[in-house]
Amino acid sequence: MTKLLLRLFVKDYQNTENSGVRTAIGTLSGVTGIVCNVLLFLGKLIAGTLSGSVSITADAMNNLSDASGSIVTLLGFRVADKPADEEHPYGHARAEYLSGLAVAMLILLIGFELVKSSAEKIFHPTAVEFSALAAGVLIASIAVKLWMCLFNRKLGRLIDSTALQATAADSRNDCVTTAVVLLASVIEYFLDIRVDGFMGLAVAVFILYSGWNLAKETVSPLLGENADPELRQKIVDYVEQQPKVLGYHDLMVHDYGPGQRFASLHVEMDHREDPLECHELIDDMERECFRSHNVHLVIHYDPVVTDDPELTALKERVSDLLQERDHRLSLHDFRMVQGKRHMNLVFDVALPTDLQGQEEAIQQAVENSLNADGERVYHVKITFDIGAVEQ
Repeated sequence: MTKLLLRLFVKDYQNTENSGVRTAIGTLSGVTGIVCNVLLFLGKLIAGTLSGSVSITADAMNNLSDASGSIVTLLGFRVADKPADEEHPYGHARAEYLSGLAVAMLILLIGFELVKSSAEKIFHPTAVEFSALAAGVLIASIAVKLWMCLFNRKLGRLIDSTALQATAADSRNDCVTTAVVLLASVIEYFLDIRVDGFMGLAVAVFILYSGWNLAKETVSPLLGENADPELRQKIVDYVEQQPKVLGYHDLMVHDYGPGQRFASLHVEMDHREDPLECHELIDDMERECFRSHNVHLVIHYDPVVTDDPELTALKERVSDLLQERDHRLSLHDFRMVQGKRHMNLVFDVALPTDLQGQEEAIQQAVENSLNADGERVYHVKITFDIGAVEQ
């Protein structure tokens, strides 16, 4: 069914790197969600009204929030596809994240309202009239939501969309929620135990929990979360394989939304290499990164001295001292400045985030070890790159 819908409504749907295809797939998900959720809302509202069940009505309101969420998601994909302009030079792709956040806020609002109505039913219980209509509507809802879960999960994986993956998870949760509502109706009808209000409260709590998790997932990329480790590894694997590249450091990836990722990287090459050839190689690497990974990469060229035995020996010595303290510590941009009575060693160290606060201790330990033999006085000046990728 999913492939059929893709073939009917999304031209060249397998070309997921194309922003137009991504928007079309997001639109298909949004329209499908609106149609399915509106139909479920109407069916449950009628069944809940006829049976007097607050839990069925609560579940109907959940479907209404899902329909509203599908509208927001649809608009989000439309806005995200807008090209860059003077006010937004990096495009509008983060609108997809904002649409997910809006859906989360809507879910939380509806959840709070359902808590109030369910609490009222707990303190003022009324009988629930179970009917074949109500049971049929709820069973149909479970089947539809299960299909929507699988549908959105496949679309989300196809275009690597957190928004659609969240929609799939929400549909999965709705299956569980509706099953609880059906159970409440059966218990009240056959056992005459007033559990409808409590079940409605459970549904509301479940909605709040889902909304909170969705909010966290959508806020994280907006705050600037770390790039996908797999993507970072693909970039550095490619760079390492290139001729003339001796090393790299300070890989930074900035996410401005799906399809709008920018990265910067320092690449080390022998200072004796022809600068024009190095520049040409860097241009080729930047173009290939965009072609293969859809990442706008900017590479900074770092010429390094490789033919100075004293500098090489000192660099290896300092590197060993850092590794002894923590195997993750690595250095780059190593320079030595000769003075009359001492030597200054200036370099950068990639510092894992969990070692923040230990910068002064690390620098002092390296300096003390270098000066232990007393043959020469070394002054160490380290610039720490917090969380930078270093190999």
